[in-house]
Amino acid sequence: MQYILKKSLGQHFLKDENICKQIVAELQKNILQQLLEVGPGGGALTKYLLPLNDIDFKAVELDAEKVNYLEATYPAIRGKLIHHSILDMDAPFENEFTVVGNFPYNISSQILFKILDWKEQVPIVIGMFQKEVAERVASKPGNKIYGIISILIQAFYDVEYLFDVPPESFNPPPKVMSGVIKLERRKTRYEVKSEKVFVQLVKASFNQRRKTLRNATKSLFDDDVMKDEIFNKRAEQLSVGDFAALTFRMR
Repeated sequence: MQYILKKSLGQHFLKDENICKQIVAELQKNILQQLLEVGPGGGALTKYLLPLNDIDFKAVELDAEKVNYLEATYPAIRGKLIHHSILDMDAPFENEFTVVGNFPYNISSQILFKILDWKEQVPIVIGMFQKEVAERVASKPGNKIYGIISILIQAFYDVEYLFDVPPESFNPPPKVMSGVIKLERRKTRYEVKSEKVFVQLVKASFNQRRKTLRNATKSLFDDDVMKDEIFNKRAEQLSVGDFAALTFRMR
């Protein structure tokens, strides 16, 4: 049974067995009980995940043709496939679960925000992204690519950049390098006034990232608070902890 690659769904299917094995090896360093694969596509990674012992495995795939292909090619996956978009689905398990996948590139940032919605249930994520997205998620203060997604993810997860994946590892080869990162939920949370105002502050700060914090966030703080020297800095110079602490000083 054959399948058609769909550019509209951002499909670049992994074909490099060694990369698949590396991802599975990283997964197995953690306690695995419930596992969700996002975008199994042609099943390159799935075929290594299905045989793992003592794991409750599910996979979410939007493309009906790929669902049919996977069920025909890997009969063991029947009953474990969720034919849906990850962006619109509820958590697939009641308890904690690990997330893994070669994430569709056109929605990879949205998938990360979905995982933030599920963060109380998701202690570990190992995912493949375009290299620039992976680097942005992992980047530190003072870096030009450090931004909203870096801070919102790192507020709840420690991020480790694992390895590069070259274009020729995929069919069709994307025009960019890819990278695999690991998110591990933080043992200690940053204290924030509320998650809502934390997100509001981070977005306001970076929406005008060339301006000082004083100019970018003046609607969020009283004038006397804004006399603090930290407001002379630009958003990319502040750590996650700096943003968290500032939430308690917002109006």
